[in-house]
Amino acid sequence: MNASDPIDTADVSKAHALEHDRELNEKSSHFTDDMVIEPAPVVSVPVEGEDAALNKNYPTDEELQTLRRISGHLHWTIFTVAFVELCERFSYYGTTAVFVNFIQRPLPDGSTTGALVGDMTNGVPGALGMGQRASTGLTLFNQFWSYLCPLAGAYIADQYWGRFRTIFSAIACSFVGHIFLIVSALPPVIKTSGGSMGCFVVGLVIMGVGTGGFKSVYPSVLFVVFTTPGEGSSLIMHETILTFFPIDRSNISPLIAEQYRDDKPYVKTLASGERVIVDPAATVARIYMYFYLMVNVGSLIGQLSMVYAERYIGFWLSFLLPTLMFCLCPLVLFACRKNYYLTPPTGSTYSQAFRLWGLALKGRWSLNPAKLFTSTPEQYKDWNHVKPSNLGANKPQWMTFDDAWVDEVYRGLKACKVLLWYPLYWLAYNQMTNNLTSQAATMTLNGVPNDVINNFNPFALIIFIPIFDRLVYPGLRRMGFNFTPVKRITAGFAMAGAGMIVAAVTQYYIYKTGDCGKEANRCLEEFDKHSPISVWVQVLTYVLGGISEILASVTSLEYAYTKAPRNMRSLVQAVSLFMNAISAAIGQAFVSLSADPLLEWNYGVVAILAYAGCIGFWLCNRHIDADEDRMNMLPESNFEGRPTQRNDVEGKH
Repeated sequence: MNASDPIDTADVSKAHALEHDRELNEKSSHFTDDMVIEPAPVVSVPVEGEDAALNKNYPTDEELQTLRRISGHLHWTIFTVAFVELCERFSYYGTTAVFVNFIQRPLPDGSTTGALVGDMTNGVPGALGMGQRASTGLTLFNQFWSYLCPLAGAYIADQYWGRFRTIFSAIACSFVGHIFLIVSALPPVIKTSGGSMGCFVVGLVIMGVGTGGFKSVYPSVLFVVFTTPGEGSSLIMHETILTFFPIDRSNISPLIAEQYRDDKPYVKTLASGERVIVDPAATVARIYMYFYLMVNVGSLIGQLSMVYAERYIGFWLSFLLPTLMFCLCPLVLFACRKNYYLTPPTGSTYSQAFRLWGLALKGRWSLNPAKLFTSTPEQYKDWNHVKPSNLGANKPQWMTFDDAWVDEVYRGLKACKVLLWYPLYWLAYNQMTNNLTSQAATMTLNGVPNDVINNFNPFALIIFIPIFDRLVYPGLRRMGFNFTPVKRITAGFAMAGAGMIVAAVTQYYIYKTGDCGKEANRCLEEFDKHSPISVWVQVLTYVLGGISEILASVTSLEYAYTKAPRNMRSLVQAVSLFMNAISAAIGQAFVSLSADPLLEWNYGVVAILAYAGCIGFWLCNRHIDADEDRMNMLPESNFEGRPTQRNDVEGKH
């Protein structure tokens, strides 16, 4: 077998979990462009947990509890996908980093591009001069739209186009949106504020559609090319991470994860003689961690460079350079397209899932919340009562799937339940993209652009991701503390709330020390006076926010991927991202607090909500930890929804 061949790898990795109705076919060593992904051939599953075909021994319950877990080898194509995401995040965050100043602040005296002329120490670039409430409202709309569109992108990818085709369509759409943003910042257009705002809003809408399609597909592509490490080449995973990521992702997130083909842990003996478990969940979690690292490298470089471009050249350059960087995305993907494993679209799985959900809850619907959310009766647990094998001759005609798919859908819905608390987390995180940038402008800058400090968020992620991976998680494990996904997410909520407490205290002292009291923004705009507090105080808020992302954001996307049915991964990732859209909608209710003299209340209320989410999340989900291994080791269903079309781009290599 050619270990680098995606079709070979897909077939073998699925064979030990499925029972098929035909014998193993001999594969040829040459594949044509017409080759489609076929169902895995029949391979009998040996008794006592041994996979004869791959010489794998599966761990017993005792070994799952006692043996150390390691992650597997990462194929080079994973890093090409990560580079594409780096370029896309450079373009997205490099562009959006200057939105607040572009919308809120007026053109500096003597400037036609929005760049500073004269005072380079404490001056702030600007263009439209629409105020803080307008900038907060538009940035929240951009976020809402960008995280709403992944639902449509996921549906198209899973049902019709496949992830790869959807990604290329999304790239084309985003490119058009970038062009509109460039036009809105050209000096002749800025002179007519109405024309500039019109182009800007159209660009936001079009770019949001493209970003949504990209987010909904891309992260799951990365994992298709994961292969099992050879002896002596393992990557040690000291922390057991059994769940599944950003920044911007419902098609890109599953695309990354699909490159990983092992689906069950197995026991391996290292050269040292130590017996360990090669854990697919640990590998996927680690890939997402470092994928998130690449995301933040791109966003850091994009944001840091573009705020200086707006400051010294103008907003048109801050929109142009990210567009040029974005052009690398399709080039890399196209060049490597034959090396990726791609899951074909599978048709009517969404309608089947909703029908199954309705059947499982039949007789249990009630307008009385007390009755609807009471403990589930034993006979309804795990949806055993709606499995085809239990229904027998009474199963509906539309029920063409197997028992394993029922288990997968039930597990996916449990993951969605975990994600429902996330709007309260993102409400705190979102303050970094709008209000905290405005807060920085009222502080003593000493030549530092007000929108450069928020780069400490990705900078903190770049520093702390390896620390958590190499030191924090292994250290907790050696202490006997199992830092499960639910515990990590709970800690992430708490860290986000702590960041908002720091922001509220900072705002209190800005008001207390400023010449204009609680009118800090008016003091800046009319008298060019700043609070004597250094802008570097904000670093603590951004560092706490970065740590909270490692704990909560990375884990949410891990969870969405590992718990979703194979042919619904984009949808569950989109639900994870949709929590951002809900958070942005909730944030619109707080826009009235996004101005002097109410900013203390803004940060204080958001901190309270973050801690309320922390407590509520833990109380509702603390029981899931014990069931984690069982959920991750469910057999994979063979249900495809509809036959793969031979001319489907996802069926070719």
